[in-house]
Amino acid sequence: MASVLVASNRGPVSYTLRDDGGLDTRRGGGGLVSGLSAVFSEDSAGDGLWVCAALGDGDREAVRRGIAEPGVRMLDIDPDVYADAYNGIANSVLWFLHHHLYDIPREPVFDAAFRHRWDSYRAYNRAFAEALAEAADEGAAVLVQDYHLALVPGQLRALRPDVRIAHFTHTPWASPAYLAMLPDDIHQELVEGMLGADGIGFHTGAWADAFRADPQVARAAGGSRVSVHPLGVDGDELRALAHRPEVDERLAALRAEVGDRKTIVRVDRTELSKNILRGLLAYRELLADHPEWRGRVVHLASAYPSRQDLESYRSYTAAVSALAERINEEFGTPDWQPVLVSVQDDFTRSLAAYRMADVALVNPVRDGMNLVAKEIPVVSEEGCALVLSREAGAYEELRADALTVNPFDVTETAEALHEALSMPAADRAERTKRLAAAATALPPRRWFLDQLEALGGAVRA
Repeated sequence: MASVLVASNRGPVSYTLRDDGGLDTRRGGGGLVSGLSAVFSEDSAGDGLWVCAALGDGDREAVRRGIAEPGVRMLDIDPDVYADAYNGIANSVLWFLHHHLYDIPREPVFDAAFRHRWDSYRAYNRAFAEALAEAADEGAAVLVQDYHLALVPGQLRALRPDVRIAHFTHTPWASPAYLAMLPDDIHQELVEGMLGADGIGFHTGAWADAFRADPQVARAAGGSRVSVHPLGVDGDELRALAHRPEVDERLAALRAEVGDRKTIVRVDRTELSKNILRGLLAYRELLADHPEWRGRVVHLASAYPSRQDLESYRSYTAAVSALAERINEEFGTPDWQPVLVSVQDDFTRSLAAYRMADVALVNPVRDGMNLVAKEIPVVSEEGCALVLSREAGAYEELRADALTVNPFDVTETAEALHEALSMPAADRAERTKRLAAAATALPPRRWFLDQLEALGGAVRA
């Protein structure tokens, strides 16, 4: 039994099945994994358990063999149910709604096939709720993470009314008009699932306000407390990671390739909301309208493949590579390649690029937070100018010292890149210092503990 529980789709560990039948273990990274250390620490609320889904064959085999990391419970959910819930609903419906990504004349289509997938999403959430109900101590604190598990709070509340439940959404929350596209009964079920929590958290006030503005939330009139917890980065840990020998080696290789030119750095998954194509178009317009930068700047773009089992993501990844090639063909010279794009999941290269960034380009069409906007100023060695979308969650905290842009306005973004490249070194250094301070104000450990403390004082109406 556990007094503090975390639930998320992806857990802190994964398993890979070897050819000889053995299992290799890999520890996860990112803010959630770092933050969970607070749950298990001596000053947390007690013993912790992380409940997550078995994501692949290796994970499922580990569950079947009874292999488990201390403090972790993996759920072996039927693969067809999982696929429908994860790809069919979470990533193809809820993600698209919250990020306002639908091509409205064609999508969405809520038909019988959708309702079948929603049944799977409900069952997937139910598996988590039942596992949490079984493992929770009397009065335990349960921290449910993200849009994959939006129904868990309500389901868990019905099973265990004694536990204290928080739900945190790491994405934006859809505007009321956008969310109203859902069938009324599904919309109501989604909201009532969320309102089963004592506390509902978002990264920014904008996303919290969007949730409160939903007429379904107002009609439900629940006792949930909505709060804002803007996740930051652990500056000491990030700097240590960025100065490992393998990063030093990659940095030397990139510097040899770039030479003494300035760098514009972006690091993203090839996720539709990240707006990589418009960022490349803005860079192309910069080179076209400000020819003085030709041969003097390189765009280091890391675009990690994301959700390649969905055709829309595969075609987007291909379009990113194709546009980068066209820019190189149009402007490149024998001794200068304008865009150096990597479509590999290469964190070492990303950290090396962070360190040499003169300009950071973060231009999502809509983003829950965007930690890259916080990470680059913390690691950049010479200081960097941040070109930041006003639709990034990080905008609320960083806008005073960033060059902010409308993510749909390619010309404005191109001019912001020109201004960033032209920024005096002293101004850039001062801005970077303030950006780094804001970025590290609420690191993952503190972020988790703040939510635990808030949950401890939650009172249901």
